[in-house]
Amino acid sequence: MSENVLYYGDNIDILRRYIKDDSVDLIYLDPPFKSDQDYNVLFREKNGTQSAAQIKAFKDTWQWDAEAEMEYQEIVENGPEKVSQAMQSFRLLVGPNDMLAYLAMMAPRLVELRRVLKPTGSIFLHCDATAGAYLKLLMDAVFHPLNFRNEIIWKRQSAHSDAVKRFPRVADIIYYFAKTNSADFHPQYGEHDPEYVRKFYRHDDGDGRGVYQLADMASPNPRPRMMYEWKGYPFPEKGWRYQKETMAKLDKEGRIWYPVNPDGTLDTSRRLRLKRYLKEQKGSIFTNIWTDINPLHASSAERLGYPTQKPVALLKRILKASSKEGDVVLDPFCGCGTTIAAAQELNRKWIGIDITHLAVALIKHRLHDAFELIHKKDYKVVGEPIALSGAVALAKQNPWQFQWWALGLVGARPTEEKKGADKGIDGRLFFHDESEGGKTKQAVISVKSGKVGVKDIRDLRGVVEREKSEIGVLIALEGPTKPMVSEAAQAGIYNSPWGSKHPRIQILTINDLLADKKIDMPPYRNVNVTFKKAPKIKGRKKETKDLPFGREKTKGKKKAKKGKKKRK
Repeated sequence: MSENVLYYGDNIDILRRYIKDDSVDLIYLDPPFKSDQDYNVLFREKNGTQSAAQIKAFKDTWQWDAEAEMEYQEIVENGPEKVSQAMQSFRLLVGPNDMLAYLAMMAPRLVELRRVLKPTGSIFLHCDATAGAYLKLLMDAVFHPLNFRNEIIWKRQSAHSDAVKRFPRVADIIYYFAKTNSADFHPQYGEHDPEYVRKFYRHDDGDGRGVYQLADMASPNPRPRMMYEWKGYPFPEKGWRYQKETMAKLDKEGRIWYPVNPDGTLDTSRRLRLKRYLKEQKGSIFTNIWTDINPLHASSAERLGYPTQKPVALLKRILKASSKEGDVVLDPFCGCGTTIAAAQELNRKWIGIDITHLAVALIKHRLHDAFELIHKKDYKVVGEPIALSGAVALAKQNPWQFQWWALGLVGARPTEEKKGADKGIDGRLFFHDESEGGKTKQAVISVKSGKVGVKDIRDLRGVVEREKSEIGVLIALEGPTKPMVSEAAQAGIYNSPWGSKHPRIQILTINDLLADKKIDMPPYRNVNVTFKKAPKIKGRKKETKDLPFGREKTKGKKKAKKGKKKRK
């Protein structure tokens, strides 16, 4: 794989069509859990003066219906033997219900994910307790119990007092499986525990090397060749841990502690000890319980308004443990792109898959804001329309996906998903009017996939007046008629505080957008607060050491020149 790729579509189809056998080094997935809520709800938070939309990318209903029955039969009849047996056991255990529908969805995807993993590859599945036990058994069936490595517990929040009938749930589970016994793994270390340092690193010779602890130099097993006297000190019962040449080297470097009598003479009745200096140790090794990575709160700098968004520090720890620079990382439910961002920062290649154009648009913005990556130049997107014919097909197949895709082309935020609740507005673009103390203003957008006429322009003018918007934009598959153009011109001009003039009503076709034509708005540096900007990653050439609470050390690179045009 020579380039980074973002795929739009159902991951089971993408995996089968595009991803080769044994081609991926690491997989992380955070699939929607079996629950009674909607997942991938975007834009919970408010932006500017307008109320943020509750956009549901797809609903986590997982109802047992005819489609679920077909998925179940397919994996039972054609899946690997152990997986088929596991699914039949689940049916006996839980019955044909919503949980079985969820597992029937996950089973073939896990089978495909195992196929694309290299023999040295690993997979990390992130879930909670709702379906965790079933997913663990399903992964045992797919990957074999001997390839189970860890159940990682991530404490994602502090204790709360709203649990009446159970202990508060404050942790997620990450199941870590290897494909084979040859899977790569690199232990990860954090800062030393201060209490541990205080208790055990109690010595300091004042020679600039810092504090150290005294370690045993005796061999744990009998070693006849190591049974020699050293400077008058008899060898331990089973011999020394080191050969004479190594002992001489340690002595020359001042790493051997020699016990002495009160008068300063050597006390050969006591054992020699090895000086282990704190600053030479890697730190405290991370276990399978992670309490040092904070979840993302509303005020977190990296928070993008995606409710199931995970901290970059969490993904970086996983990537560092089971991959190296240049490896390929895959996230088949990539959502807002945290796995992709972590892989990009750590110099891994990446593959992201998501079922909504809305998520794909969010990831594009994140890659641009954080890394200044440009679509088509630094990475490619597969599955998005690249010509009018593809846009027409998408509009016929799924009008909502067409609408989200079209809004993504101009960087706009979608409004309510509920049919009839948009009041003539499909999306919004916000910008700041510096002449009025940073007041947020907006352009409202209407997307039409069918025939358009002068009535659509009149309706849009009415929306602009009602919403007190500065600009209204009609995005259409078809080109405008002359009466439409005339009606739009009659709406007048918006004079921005920066001295620029912009038509209040504008018409853009899909062909215009595919040709990179933009909305005629004030200077771009003053607009597009639609998506919360991802923090710029100042450097990614050198891997960073994990610090408590997800803090990372990075080296900076030069800032982009002021006024440099940004990609929408």
